Amino acid sequence: MTPRARRRPLLFPEPGPAESTYLGDVFRRETVGGAVALVAAAVAVVWANSPWGTSYDDLRHVAVGPLDLEHWAADGALTLFFFVAGLELKREFVVGSLRRPADAAVPVVAALCGVAVPALLYLAVNTAHPEGEPGGWAIPAATDIAFALAVLAVVGSNLPTALRAFLLTLAVVDDLVVIVIIAVFYTSTLDALALSGAFAVFAVWAVLQRRRIGSPWVYLPLAVAAWWLVHESGIHATIAGVVLGLLVRVRRDDGEERSPAERLEHLLSPLSAAVAVPFFALMSAGVAFEGGTDLLTEPVVVGVVLGLVIGKPVGVLGGTWLVTRLTRAELAPGLGWRDLVGVAIIAGIGFTVSLLVSDLSFEGEAREAAKAAVLSGSVFSAVLGALVLGHRDRFHLTP
Repeated sequence: MTPRARRRPLLFPEPGPAESTYLGDVFRRETVGGAVALVAAAVAVVWANSPWGTSYDDLRHVAVGPLDLEHWAADGALTLFFFVAGLELKREFVVGSLRRPADAAVPVVAALCGVAVPALLYLAVNTAHPEGEPGGWAIPAATDIAFALAVLAVVGSNLPTALRAFLLTLAVVDDLVVIVIIAVFYTSTLDALALSGAFAVFAVWAVLQRRRIGSPWVYLPLAVAAWWLVHESGIHATIAGVVLGLLVRVRRDDGEERSPAERLEHLLSPLSAAVAVPFFALMSAGVAFEGGTDLLTEPVVVGVVLGLVIGKPVGVLGGTWLVTRLTRAELAPGLGWRDLVGVAIIAGIGFTVSLLVSDLSFEGEAREAAKAAVLSGSVFSAVLGALVLGHRDRFHLTP
C-alpha cells in the first residue's frame, strides 16, 4: 500500500462561520472608526496650520482635573483603545485564529519582524547622521488597526476573509509588542509603591473574573484605580488597559450566550473606535508644517518615513516568508504573494500608536517633525497599499 502523501500546512486558511461573523463585525466597526479618526486628524492638521493655530494649541492645554486635554487623549482615551486591543488579543489566542501554535506563528513572527526592521532602519539613519535622534527608534514600529482595516475595506472588499484576518491579528500583536516597548524603554522613573498597588488591583480583577462576578459597579472603580496607579507609577497609563483586557475571561460558561470579553468588546469597541481614537487624533495630529522642504532632510523624518514605507512591508513579508521556509507551509488556494505585498504595505500605516510614541520620545521641534513624518509615511503607505490591493481586489472579483 502506497503511504498517503503528507499534506503541507496552509497559510491563511478561511475561518469558520462563527469566526467569519466575528471578523465581519470587527471590520465594519474599525472601518467606521478609521473614517471618523481620519476626519478628526484632517481637522487637527488644517486647524493647526490655519490663522487660528494658536487656539488649537490652547485647546490642547486646557486643564480638566489632573490632566490637560492632550494628556487625557494620550493617557485616558488610548487606555480604552488598548483595553479593547487586549480583549481582542486574548480572544484570538484562546478561542480565535491564534489558538493553534502553527496558525499563530505567522502573524506573530510577521509582527515581530514588522517591528524590528523599521526600528533598525530608523536607527541606521539616525546613528549615521551627526544630528540624528536615535531615541525615536520605536516610532515607525506600530501599525494602526483602524486605519489599516479601513483602507482594506474600501479597496479590498473582494479579498479573502483570511487575508483580512491576518492583518487584524498582525496589527493587534504589533500593538501589544509596541506597548511592551513603551513599558520597558519609555519609563524613566518608577514608583514602586504605586506599581505594587496596580498589581494588587490586577490580582483582585483576575480573582473576580475567576469567581464569575459580573457587576460593572465592581469593575469600574477597579479599572479607574488601576489606571491611576499605573499612571502614578511612571509607566504609561495605557499599559493598565492592556493588562486588564488580557485578564478578562473569554471562554463561555454553560448557559452563557456571550463571555464577559465578548460583552465588553460589543459594548466598548464602538466607543473606542468612534470616540476615543478620533479624540486622540484631534488632540495629537495637529502638526504645524513650518519647516518647508528642510523638513524632508531631517534624520528623524527620513528614519520614520523609511521605517513605515519600506521597513514595515519588508519586515512583514520577510517574517511571513521565514515561517513558510521553516514550516514548509504554502499559501491557501486563491491567495498569492502579491496579496500579501498589499497587506504588508498598508501595515505601514502607523498613525495612532506611532503618534503616541512620538509624544513619548521627543519634545519641541523634534516631536513635531516626528509627527509630521508619521502622518506623511502613513498617508504614503495608505495610497500605495490601496493601489496594490485595488488591483488584487479586481483579480479576486467573482465574475
